[in-house]
Amino acid sequence: MRRRTYLALAGTAVTGSLAGCTDTAGPDTGTGGSGDTAGTGNGGDTTGGDDDGGQPDDTTAVAVERLTTLSSPWALTTIPDDDRLLVTERVGQLRLVDPASGDVQTVPGTPEVFARGQGGLLDVELHPRFPEEPWLYLTYSARREDGTSTTHVGRGRFDPTADAPRLRDFELLHAAQPFVNSTGHFGSRLAFDTDERLYVTVGDRQFKDFGPDHVAQDLTNDLGTVLRFEPDGSIPDDNPFVDDPEARDTIFSYGHRNAQGLTRHPETGDIWEAEFGEQDGDEINVLEAGGNYGWPVADEGCTYGSGDPIGVSHADREDVIAPVFGWPCGSGGFPPSGMTFYTGEAFPEWQGDLLLGGLASQYLARFTVAGRDVQEAEPLLEGRGWRIRDVLEAPGTGDLFVLVDGGNAPLVRLSPA
Repeated sequence: MRRRTYLALAGTAVTGSLAGCTDTAGPDTGTGGSGDTAGTGNGGDTTGGDDDGGQPDDTTAVAVERLTTLSSPWALTTIPDDDRLLVTERVGQLRLVDPASGDVQTVPGTPEVFARGQGGLLDVELHPRFPEEPWLYLTYSARREDGTSTTHVGRGRFDPTADAPRLRDFELLHAAQPFVNSTGHFGSRLAFDTDERLYVTVGDRQFKDFGPDHVAQDLTNDLGTVLRFEPDGSIPDDNPFVDDPEARDTIFSYGHRNAQGLTRHPETGDIWEAEFGEQDGDEINVLEAGGNYGWPVADEGCTYGSGDPIGVSHADREDVIAPVFGWPCGSGGFPPSGMTFYTGEAFPEWQGDLLLGGLASQYLARFTVAGRDVQEAEPLLEGRGWRIRDVLEAPGTGDLFVLVDGGNAPLVRLSPA
């Protein structure tokens, strides 16, 4: 069992280092964020452990089944009382996938997107009371005529009718401010809390001035933050900065670099977030209202190439919140993407564990969680060269759907071998 803990390893090389990270914006042949570079998205079909040459999963025999192939997929979600899945493709397509047959339908009615670098059609989520509330939410990057771009969140009425699914009356709810000339770090994960408030991550757009004036430490803009809205896009009255004239009332937490993981804890209701570091410095956080998570004035990562520290350690500042788990400088990093807590019956030994997709690390990580004590357990899907973009538990069966990143990438299902 490979285990890593956070502060005990800060500044120390971690046993079993992973693939390094890059940070240059670009298309799928080389895109930025810590390790957010495109891979081939291909690997052999397997069942059981890793019989295609990868390392065996440490304790659990897992069957791996390819369901279909997609073009640069980014996120997926299930539909209540429907066996099909919704999947976004960064090029701008919303797909409806039948896992049983592998059939893929296009859902028309999506907004026009800016599909450059790390941008495009990104996360997808349904209203917690769908279909009573028929809303489907999307995040995406879009640009203005001057070429500047930003993260957008909007919603439309989703009709999953089998022969003619459609997204109708799509409306923009919020465009993160300001628009900037960058194709990187859009963030863009969605999650609802138990009060049906909508959380949206916005990246720092790759600003490199690593000091107190960095955009992620500036409450007058939306960059490097997690935003919170009511389902209709209005601002909750109890957002932490609504009474502060020097801060955006959209902001729930700040000091984030580029969060591409977001999920709700099934028991506590807390919102958990995962974000890219610079070189290493990747983090798992538990969000608190008004919390400053440090980037870049407090961080455990280092600058690309030089290995120089960025800011100070979280432990050296009382005004920031430290991650519950991280990959410090020298560890090799992880670059995290989609995440979910496991509650199913298919893998009973995993119940309550956190599953987190790794990009440059190219495996699905499983973490045991006891309160805020987080320990890494067995790696899954190692050795296939798969960058794991998103993971989702299948309702009813407890199987897992795993979305692989790449221009021609598989959607796979994990079930007990």
